Amino acid sequence: MGAQLPPEVEEVLENALVALLTTIDERSEPVTHPMLPLYERGSGKIYFTSSVLFSRKLEYIKSNPKVSVHFSVEEFMRTGKVKAVTVKGRAAIDDSNLSEGWMRLLPLWRRKEPYIDAYLKQRFAFPLFWERAVIEVVPEEVVVWRGDPMSTRPEVIKVGGGS
Repeated sequence: MGAQLPPEVEEVLENALVALLTTIDERSEPVTHPMLPLYERGSGKIYFTSSVLFSRKLEYIKSNPKVSVHFSVEEFMRTGKVKAVTVKGRAAIDDSNLSEGWMRLLPLWRRKEPYIDAYLKQRFAFPLFWERAVIEVVPEEVVVWRGDPMSTRPEVIKVGGGS
């Protein structure tokens, strides 16, 4: 069982179409990557997949696993109860089976992008795109804005072994 998060926060994590994954590069500068977040209610972990073609974020995470994931912009969240969520935590890379390891996340991916199956049928045309690592983010702190993020104080939730 993963982190215990309020149901309205899990709703954001589960339904968001875009999240901003921020990593730290070799110069200790933040680098933000728009990504499709994958979350299963009750898991307490956020997942992303990344093609090895675009692996800089993977190298950044391997060098420094501290990341943040920000969810905002109501058009991409599919929820109205929470206006923004930032998850601070640690990421791990699973690149042990680039060809098929990510397929365990396919049901979550399909829920957000049902047309993914059409692309999967063309895997042979873009083989390196489908060589994918899994990024697993374990939250340590979750910051939740229930009102306008510019004018309201957020709620801070410590989870897991947060530091």
